[in-house]
Amino acid sequence: MSDILNAILERGDLAHLALFLWACAATAQAYLALRELGEATRRLDAFVRELARFNRRCRSDQ
Repeated sequence: MSDILNAILERGDLAHLALFLWACAATAQAYLALRELGEATRRLDAFVRELARFNRRCRSDQ
């Protein structure tokens, strides 16, 4: 990554540097969002499993 930054800075191409930094930040945000989505899915799955277990217990009590 430092090679890319050095090449951009040597050429003085600030527009490409800005786009490169924006792309890096957007990629990091997308990664974090997908990681959080995975965690939310696991929490929802655990909730649904507990709800199903509760429903089975309630049915067997009747």
